[in-house]
Amino acid sequence: MIIQSLIKRGEYRDSVALMSMANKLAKLPGIVDVSVVMGTPANKSILQEAGLLNAEAQTASPNDLLIVVRADDATLAADALNQAEQMLSQRSITSSADRAARPQSLRSAIRSAPDANVAVISVPGQYAAAQAWDALRGGLNVLLFSDHVSVEDEIALKTYARDHGLLLMGPGAGTAILNGVGLGFANAVPRGNIGIVAAAGTGLQEVSTLIAKAGAGITQAIGVGGRDVSEAVGGIMLLEGLKALQADTDTRVIVVVSKLPSQVVAEKIFAQVNCSDKPTVLALMTNYKLQITNAQSPISNLQSLASDLREAAAMAVALSRGENVDTARKKLAAEDKLIERKARVLRRKLNSRASRKYLRGLYSGGTLCEETMRIWQESLGAVWSNAPLDPKFKLSFRAERRESVSNTENKISRRQRTPPRNDNANWGIFPSKQHTVIDLGEEEFTLGRPHPMIDNTLRAQRILQEARDSRVAAIVLDVVIGYGAHPDPASELAPAIIKAKQIAARKNRELIFIASVTGTESDPQKLSRQTNVLRKAGAMVMDSNAAAAKFASAMVR
Repeated sequence: MIIQSLIKRGEYRDSVALMSMANKLAKLPGIVDVSVVMGTPANKSILQEAGLLNAEAQTASPNDLLIVVRADDATLAADALNQAEQMLSQRSITSSADRAARPQSLRSAIRSAPDANVAVISVPGQYAAAQAWDALRGGLNVLLFSDHVSVEDEIALKTYARDHGLLLMGPGAGTAILNGVGLGFANAVPRGNIGIVAAAGTGLQEVSTLIAKAGAGITQAIGVGGRDVSEAVGGIMLLEGLKALQADTDTRVIVVVSKLPSQVVAEKIFAQVNCSDKPTVLALMTNYKLQITNAQSPISNLQSLASDLREAAAMAVALSRGENVDTARKKLAAEDKLIERKARVLRRKLNSRASRKYLRGLYSGGTLCEETMRIWQESLGAVWSNAPLDPKFKLSFRAERRESVSNTENKISRRQRTPPRNDNANWGIFPSKQHTVIDLGEEEFTLGRPHPMIDNTLRAQRILQEARDSRVAAIVLDVVIGYGAHPDPASELAPAIIKAKQIAARKNRELIFIASVTGTESDPQKLSRQTNVLRKAGAMVMDSNAAAAKFASAMVR
């Protein structure tokens, strides 16, 4: 194989354009890997770890566009880079033709749309803060989709927004639904009387779509970015979103969704909840044992703490209808017993081969990944991951190759490049061990590539890799649909599921696939269609991610 690169000096493209180009290049014949990024030190560091940083690429500056391809031979690599040049040229021609009609800066866009009150910003992280400042100073609320914004910039931006009565959602805010309009990776959910504020993107999507499946709806869904609940940021915008929903007359019930907050932020959340009589459900990716050290701000009603996203949605729906949450919990407990009984049948089958005892989760959604890890950890013990709950269970990063590469030649045999065929081997980065959950949305997998909610190529490859491990009993998948997501993710995953089951069958094994679909029937991809495609491929499809995780753990417990 060979690695070649192309640097476009002083060339800038937004992150959506970069992902689109990478997706197209990855589909060209003979292209094994591709990355299209700005040449920042952080991006080059990750390219180095992945074995994609050659001598030429090292010279790229943060203001340069960097394209790197790994191909079967030099001709195919050169062809891919030529096509990249053509894509950039075509975009430049189109941009020139549209220049008179399109605002050339955020400030001019604000002048051309004086009634707008929200700006969605998706640019490389080093430029994002400056754009966000322009939007806030122009009086706009901001959804900051971009990652790689410093914590200092985040604090300053959010403090300014709070002090000026604005929302700064992000950085890394993947979704929001404001007055019925979806921003980012949002779903088509009906209007109702439940408001959501979330420091967890796919957590917001999971809760909002489960609410919709139950026949209820939402007023607003405010995503604030996962780092908001860190001790450093202090929950600035989650608290502002909570206050806004408490003041909103259309919102009858509030749901707070968050990855595990710092202790300080948890106390602030509880104190703010106590400032309102409005029923509030808390899904904080923890359990009921969370201790509040500040005696001045204990949660006034422990019944409002949900154990997972499924329970949070069920409780919110019950409260919105004036029903008792205990009734909702009893219904979920009955469903869990049914899950246990069905899993027990498969468990007996698996017990005939004691070696098949491990679970693998391959996730596109970070919050859903974390929810699964928590469920498995509670019932199974240690869970390994590239984004673990406990740092001691962090998987080691292992690139598919370690030696340095030149700009013109890199001789790696096809045997080295191809996933090994022995049953217990792993290939690629973050090789699995025991019970493993992989978050394929982390930057190690998304640098210069589309997010797995847009492109499942890497996940399909990983499915086949895990299928060759004879110790694996089941693979769990999340499928997240909605605006901005892949137009038909189930059809992209189905061939890999079918092939993986065939790989296992050749070794006289049955490999179980368990999936959940986060979405609604009104989403462009249609919930029913995605479910049917997955089932036809041989996967079990559960009603929620929590149910899928619980079924899997019950199988091997």
